[in-house]
Amino acid sequence: MNAIMSRWIDDSRLMGIVFLAPATLYIVLLVGLPFVTALLFSVSTATVGDASFNYVGLRNFANVWQTPAFRDALVNTFSFTVVAQICTIILANILAQLLTTPLPQRRSGRIGMWIARMLLILPWATPLSLSVVGWLWMFDSKYSPIDYIFRELALLGPGTVWGPANNLIWLGKPLLAKASIIFVHVWRMTPLATVILMAGLSSIPTDLLDQAEVDGSRYFRTLFQVKLPLIMPIMLISLLFGFIFTFGDLTVVYILTRGGPITHTLTLPMYSFLVGIDGGNLAQGAAVSLFIFPVLLLVAVVLLRTASRAEIR
Repeated sequence: MNAIMSRWIDDSRLMGIVFLAPATLYIVLLVGLPFVTALLFSVSTATVGDASFNYVGLRNFANVWQTPAFRDALVNTFSFTVVAQICTIILANILAQLLTTPLPQRRSGRIGMWIARMLLILPWATPLSLSVVGWLWMFDSKYSPIDYIFRELALLGPGTVWGPANNLIWLGKPLLAKASIIFVHVWRMTPLATVILMAGLSSIPTDLLDQAEVDGSRYFRTLFQVKLPLIMPIMLISLLFGFIFTFGDLTVVYILTRGGPITHTLTLPMYSFLVGIDGGNLAQGAAVSLFIFPVLLLVAVVLLRTASRAEIR
């Protein structure tokens, strides 16, 4: 018996299968089965009242594509994701540079850096639904503390440059509602991107930085010609995570605007929920959700290939 166990343990192929089995089972049960179910629903007439499978081909996809609300959701999803990720990667680079800057070896400096890093990670560590409810109050049309600060700074109210209104109605005006959604996405994703970039910056050999300093390279030249090229593959991976999380996010839009006003902040996940769950049309809801898959797959392939090419060997 012991000899058999020893032979199994020494078999690298068998051990690989054993260790990968739990992760594979997890992916199959929680990702694979729902995905296959969505595929079956999308080519059927399934509804909440009748989940029977009646094959209709690609009719649901054609009907969804012809819906103006779907096209608005598609444009909004892309615009929110692209703008949010541009802002996120810029802020993350700035914060990562600041938080990896060597400080004087004082106890107060180390404690201050520790506190700064702890505060940075809080938006990512806080449950998303709870944090977005907090932002819902921050953007309240009557009691918004942001509007209060603007009024105290004489930027909002009678006789000010922003008009006589005492409140901006953040979630009721199309442009402000879009800006609010993007801002929350940036606030949410910046900590994760910063931590990833900090890891990348910390892995840069100090010999290269010392050599650049000896050669007379100033801060910005070192940043753009040494640091950023070296962490480019890691930056692209961070961008990939941010794109996937933002593109497929439902919570932020659902809690803040439900896609309103009208369809100005409607996104594909939100539209899929409204059609498939609230509207009871499981088939068309599944069809809407499946439009997300090829987009994310294409983005993942492009970014991963770019990261592989950018890697310095």
